[in-house]
Amino acid sequence: MASSAGSKVLYELDGVFIHNNPESGGEQDSLISGCLRLLEKDGDIVVEYKPTEDNGRSAMLCAAKESSSVFEWGPIKGRSPGQRCVPGEGPQEGLDRQLSCETEWDMVHTVQFRKANCEGAFCRDPVEVPRRRPPCRAPQLEFSIGDLVSVRVKEEGWAYLVLTVRGLELPALHFHQGGSEDFLNSLGQHLQLTESATDASLLQVSVPSKALSRSVENLLDDATFGLISKFTHDPVTTTLGGFSKVTNYLYGAFHSPGTEILQHRPDAEVGHLDDIIPGLDINQQDEPGFEVITRMDLGERPAVRRGEPLGMDDWNQNMDPEGRMINVSYLRRAIFKGGMCHALRKEGWKFLLSYFPWDSTREERRSLTQRKTDEYFRMKLQWKSVSEEQEKRNSRLRDHRSLIEKDVNRTDRTNPFYEGADNPGLVLLHDILRTYCMYDFDLGYVQGMSDLLSPILFVMENEVDAFWCFVSFMDQMHQNFEEQMQGMKTQLAQLSTLLQLLDITFWNYLGNQDSGHLYFCFRWLLIRFKRELIFHDVLRLWEVIWTGLPCQNFHLLVCCAVLDSEKQKIMEEQYSFNEILKHVNELSMKLDIRVILQKAEAMCLQLKSCKDLPSPVMEILGFSNPGTPSSSRSQDRPDSPGPSASSENQQDFLDDLSPDGNNRHSVGS
Repeated sequence: MASSAGSKVLYELDGVFIHNNPESGGEQDSLISGCLRLLEKDGDIVVEYKPTEDNGRSAMLCAAKESSSVFEWGPIKGRSPGQRCVPGEGPQEGLDRQLSCETEWDMVHTVQFRKANCEGAFCRDPVEVPRRRPPCRAPQLEFSIGDLVSVRVKEEGWAYLVLTVRGLELPALHFHQGGSEDFLNSLGQHLQLTESATDASLLQVSVPSKALSRSVENLLDDATFGLISKFTHDPVTTTLGGFSKVTNYLYGAFHSPGTEILQHRPDAEVGHLDDIIPGLDINQQDEPGFEVITRMDLGERPAVRRGEPLGMDDWNQNMDPEGRMINVSYLRRAIFKGGMCHALRKEGWKFLLSYFPWDSTREERRSLTQRKTDEYFRMKLQWKSVSEEQEKRNSRLRDHRSLIEKDVNRTDRTNPFYEGADNPGLVLLHDILRTYCMYDFDLGYVQGMSDLLSPILFVMENEVDAFWCFVSFMDQMHQNFEEQMQGMKTQLAQLSTLLQLLDITFWNYLGNQDSGHLYFCFRWLLIRFKRELIFHDVLRLWEVIWTGLPCQNFHLLVCCAVLDSEKQKIMEEQYSFNEILKHVNELSMKLDIRVILQKAEAMCLQLKSCKDLPSPVMEILGFSNPGTPSSSRSQDRPDSPGPSASSENQQDFLDDLSPDGNNRHSVGS
C-alpha cells in the first residue's frame, strides 16, 4: 500500500489482524487484516492502521457457519467513523441495539445478506441466516505517538499488542506471523518504553517535555519542533552535536508569539523531569524530607592543595623485583593529588583501568597481553571478513559502520595525533570502535564513544592496549549509552541531591529559572568533561577520577565545583534560563582543572566532616556509617573491574589529611 502523500514510511507490516469477537465463546471470530505503519508525517511520528482494501472499499467478508452465504459488513449510511452508537437512532434501530457502543474507536456497521455464487455440487439453496451480533469492523486508526500512553504485550500462541492512547484502549493488534518485536523496536527509536515496575507485560511511555529539549541545543535555523524532536529522538547525538551552538536565539524559538513562557504556566502544566526520564526525581522542592538535608550546617570548607604529577622514579620505586606494584594505596593517593607525568601514563593507565592487576608480575602481564592480543584480532577478523553482500542483509552492522565513520572523521581533528587526511590514528580509532561492536553486540556503537576512546588511544599508541583499556572504561560508562540511559538518570538525580545540600540558595535559584533539572550538565556527565576541557586537562581529570579517591562518584563533586565557581556571576547578573545555558556552554575550554579539582576535594572533606550527614548523600559518596564494621566494607581487589578504590582506602585517604587540608604523607606537597 502506498504511503500517504507527504509522509515517510519508517515501519510497515501487512497482515496485522484485529479480532472482532475474541471472547465470543464458541462462535467463529471474524478477523480483519490490515497494514500497520509508523510514519513521519507533517513533522510528527504517526502510528497508522488501515484495514486491507477490497475493491476500493474497506470491507471484511466473514463466512457464516450456517450456510455457504457470506455477510458483507459495510458502514451505516450517514454514520461517521468513531461516532458512538445510540440505541433507537435511525432506521436500523433493531440492529443498532445489538451493535457495540463501547468506545469512540468503534465503527458502527449494518449487515447485508447476499447469496453466494452457486457453482458445482456444493451449491445449496440460500437459507435465511439467523441474525447474531455482528462484529464491529476495525476502524482505521491514526494517532501521534505523543498521545500513546502504554503498550501491553500479550501472547496466545502469537503476540498481540494493546495500545492505550490518552486513557483509551484501542483494539488489540494481533501479529499472527510475527513482527511485534520489530514494531516495538521501531517505536523505541522515537519514544521511551519502560517496563512497569508492577506489571511485566505493560510498557509505559515517557513523553519528553519541552524543558529537556530546550536545555540542549539551538541550531539557529531550526523551528521549535525541530529542536524538540531532535533531542526527543536522540538525546546523545543532539547534545553532542549542537550543545555548543546555544545562543539567545533559543529564547526566540521557544517564546515566539503564541508560545507561553514556561515559568508563567500553571504548575500542573509544567513538565517534570520524571515525565522525560522515568525514575528520575530531582528538583522536587516540595518533596518531604528535603528540609532535613537543606537546613544542615556543613561547617567551613577546608583549604586543600594539589600536588605534582607522579613521576617514573617514584613509580619504579614502588615495584618489587618481579614487577609487582607495592604500596598501591600510596600510589593511588599520589595520582589523585597530582596525576601522572605523561611518560608514565602508557603503563599507569593500564593499572588504573584494571587491564593489568596491581599484583601481577612482569611475566604475568606479558602473558596477559599475548592472550588479549589474540582475542582482539579474532574479534577484529569477524567484522573484517563480512562481505558487502552480507552487510547488505545486516542493518545493524551497516548502521554502526556508517555512524563510526562519520564520528571518527570529526573526532579531535585539531590534535596532531588525529589531524590531516589519511591519518593512521583515525584508522586505529575506526578499527577499535568496529571491533568493540563485536565485543558488545547489545550496545554496539553509540555517538560519544569515540570521545571516550580518543584520549586512551592517544596515550597508548597501541591498538590492542587501547581497546582493552577502552573496554574497562566502557564498563564504567556503559549505562550512560544504553537505550534507557539509566546512568544519566541516576547521575542527574544524584547531582541535584549534592548541589541541594552544598548550596540550597543556588539550587533554589536554578529551580526558579526553570534550570533545576540541571540538563546543562548532561554532556559533562555523558563523556566526563571531554568537550569542556583542553585535551591535556582531560587526561589529568580522568586519571584522577580513575583512582576512586577520595570517595565514590567524585566526578559529581567536580560538577558541583564548576557550578560553585560560576554561581556568583549567574546570580548577580540574574541570568534567566537561556542565559544560564549560554553561559555554561561558553565555559568550554576555559575551565582551570587544577582549581576545579582543588574545590571538589575540599567539598568532599567538608561533607565527610559533617555530623549526621543525610543517608542519601552518604550513599552517593560511599561514606560508611560510623557503626559499619570494616569487614562489611568492600575489599580492595587489584583485579576488580573499574577504577574504584575500596571504602577502606577512601577512608584512609580522608583520615590522612590534617585539619588544615595538608596531606601528612607528603604526596606532592
